[in-house]
Amino acid sequence: MSNAPVFNIDPAAFWANPYPALEKMRAVGPLVYVPQFDRTMFVKRDEIVNAEPKVEVFSSEQPEGLMARLLGQNLMRRDGEAHKIERKALFPCISPKTARDHWTAIFKTEAETILAELIPKGSADLFMEYATRLSAQCLIKITGLETATWQEMDIWSQAMIDGIANYTGDAEVEARCNAATAAVDAAIDAMLPNAGQKSFDMISVMLAAGLSEESIRANIKLTITGGQNEPRDVIAGAIWALLTHPEQLAMVRAGDASWMQVFEEFVRWLSPIGMSPRIIAQEHRIGDVTLDKGDNIFFMLGSANRDEGYFKNPDRFDITRDAGKHIAFGAGPHFCAGAWISKAMVADVALPMLFDTMPDLRTVGDVRIGGWAFRGILNLPCAW
Repeated sequence: MSNAPVFNIDPAAFWANPYPALEKMRAVGPLVYVPQFDRTMFVKRDEIVNAEPKVEVFSSEQPEGLMARLLGQNLMRRDGEAHKIERKALFPCISPKTARDHWTAIFKTEAETILAELIPKGSADLFMEYATRLSAQCLIKITGLETATWQEMDIWSQAMIDGIANYTGDAEVEARCNAATAAVDAAIDAMLPNAGQKSFDMISVMLAAGLSEESIRANIKLTITGGQNEPRDVIAGAIWALLTHPEQLAMVRAGDASWMQVFEEFVRWLSPIGMSPRIIAQEHRIGDVTLDKGDNIFFMLGSANRDEGYFKNPDRFDITRDAGKHIAFGAGPHFCAGAWISKAMVADVALPMLFDTMPDLRTVGDVRIGGWAFRGILNLPCAW
């Protein structure tokens, strides 16, 4: 068991706002042991960046872990050559070139449809009716699950996210996750017989690469979790951040800052994926802390992105800062495979199209925020 300094938390308060506790953890040391989760947390950027590539020590292969057990052994839970094979199989779908030349136009079409329906309403919860719907409709195209509705995509994603973050062992949460994975399997079953071998969707490229059906299913489920909640939370959160920082929105509209700057600063400031788990494969020492084989650890990406050693006034949202040192997408071989698709969806389509279409957009109610392993706003009441 790790001998890192012990740091106790209130799990409910940590879910509501982890940042005060994370700041205190960083002051204690780069690693702390949190009894409430029975995990050693890496809370500073340097230690995470240095550890991520050392897969022989910090292994992603956790066959008994929540993600592998509930979703299947996917590329996030593989290391070395096995990880490379599955990542390479997905590349034709997720490459920067495919994002630019194929997906961006599709994303624009989806956004146009949604905005045309929204404009006459004059008000809506843009978390659900824009961010959630757009992310889900784009994800249907990306995965190839054309029989799914956007509402189903969102339900499946949230149930699986809750399941793989269910470190307190809530039986109802696990049951909802199992129901969601069964529904995803049924949607995959409906598409497998006619999946196009020359298409860019995930099912097609994985089939063309010769991946097993088991791997295809596991990686589709993985993609629905991160591929729905991360773009959704960045779209909704960045809208809220700009509306509550009107001087920064004015800069973007005047051309003095870019939508990509908004994207990069937002994922630093309110990282939608706040944690990445690993297991210690062999005894390892960092400073005075010894990590034993079999120890479970968390790389706290959301904490690293507010590391005072890299970001001045880290709790402040500031699109003019150089946010290039953030590790919202990871920092090693498991760097998020969908990063370029996410950037295209949010920075090239969702944000500019919304603000161009609704120049008088404003919030009209309180916005709630929650989560630490996955963090984001939970509603966004707006009018225009």
